[in-house]
Amino acid sequence: MEKFYHIITLIGVFTYWILVAGVTIRVVMKPRSVSVSLAWLMIIYILPVIGVIFYVLIGELNLGRKRAERAEKMFSFYQTWFRDLYSCQAHIPALMSAPIKKIDNLCTNRMGIPALCGNTLSLQNEPDQILRSIIQDIQNAESHIRMEFYIWYQGGLADAVAAALIKAAKRGVDVKILLDSAGSSRFFNSHWVGMFQHAGIDVVEALRVTPLRMFFRRLDIRQHRKIITIDDKVAYTGSMNMVDPSFFKQEAGVGKWVDVIVRITGPTVNVLSAIHSWDWEVETGDRVFPSLPACLIDTNPCLPIQVIPSGPGMPENLIQQTLLLAINQAESSVRITTPYFVPSEELLEAIKMTAQRGVKVELVIPHKNDSLMVQWASRSYYSVLLESGVDIYEFTGGLLHTKSVVIDQSYCMVGTVNLDMRSLWLNFEVTLAVDDGTFTQDLYKMQQSYIEQALKIDQESWKRRTMLHRFQERIFSLFGPLL
Repeated sequence: MEKFYHIITLIGVFTYWILVAGVTIRVVMKPRSVSVSLAWLMIIYILPVIGVIFYVLIGELNLGRKRAERAEKMFSFYQTWFRDLYSCQAHIPALMSAPIKKIDNLCTNRMGIPALCGNTLSLQNEPDQILRSIIQDIQNAESHIRMEFYIWYQGGLADAVAAALIKAAKRGVDVKILLDSAGSSRFFNSHWVGMFQHAGIDVVEALRVTPLRMFFRRLDIRQHRKIITIDDKVAYTGSMNMVDPSFFKQEAGVGKWVDVIVRITGPTVNVLSAIHSWDWEVETGDRVFPSLPACLIDTNPCLPIQVIPSGPGMPENLIQQTLLLAINQAESSVRITTPYFVPSEELLEAIKMTAQRGVKVELVIPHKNDSLMVQWASRSYYSVLLESGVDIYEFTGGLLHTKSVVIDQSYCMVGTVNLDMRSLWLNFEVTLAVDDGTFTQDLYKMQQSYIEQALKIDQESWKRRTMLHRFQERIFSLFGPLL
């Protein structure tokens, strides 16, 4: 019997060695950042068996066979639709600034989406103002409403939005809502889903999370976009989920979530509607293309907007490429706000180099974060950023959730994208590059209001932090590429 157990032990050890060796080879051979590969190898070796299981479940960008095949087949059809936007003569490179023209070239060549003139923009940052504006536009809807969010959390004015949608559906408006399964799990367990369906609203659970599915696709790929389009005339996008901050995560101890939303009219609305259509088709298989924008567009002023989507099935790394292009073009200033700062090596180096060449770089992140791991991982970058000349501010007025970048106070990027590997590499995201001085100044002033409610990190004081503090930073920074 002892010999039998000895043989079983040897077989087990050999099987485990073969398994770890196979996964190690797969990690090394996968084309991606070295830091991500090293983080995975550390997990695999430090956590025997469990590390291998984690890698199998979430180690690779696996959307699932059905969705991946669908996205691949869809791409050419959507590229054709995007290229039809040129016929409306809203794409006018001669009226764009040089930096936006370069971003337009990148997005046009990779995704087929051109920057379009003829828009109007409204920057909104008060939750009541945002939600009441959405309700008003829903009440004015005549044909259709399209929505997608990572989180829909019932309570307060979010319920008033839901009630307005039900009334719209009952008067014949076609309403389609796509919500992330993980982010909106509480909503899907509420009475609102039944009420929506009874009213004739199509509400779809995107990227459903169930134990069985973990073996067929990566469960932490999330639908993180926030888009509303109404009658292809009005659109909203930005950092805010469908929540009333007075009711959302009150127990988290981080204060109210602070967000911005952009209300848009003009041809960019149709592009955002097409992004919703893409996501709807990936999830359901149903194709519902939006209308093309009207060709009679007032391009005085031009106000170009470049819509930049990213996610599985779309051109890889497009939003990060756009960020790198914008930051590297900066001549006088870069101001960034983000709730989650765990940058890729490329983005970190771009930020450092931009500060080192004399450009004023300011980073504003929350003082308290709803993710303790992200908070400590973010702080692991402070030393190298401070040494490079970056000014770092920790916002104390709540959980700063606004995702924005202002370059040279002349153009900006605003949307759903966090500066972490999850947003840049994994999730379905969307951001806008806006070439308008007035709008950019409004956003810059909003960022300034955040700085006025923030603690500036002093380099000398930061050097005197405790050894325990440093140890926590280093531990969590090792997991940074996976957060």
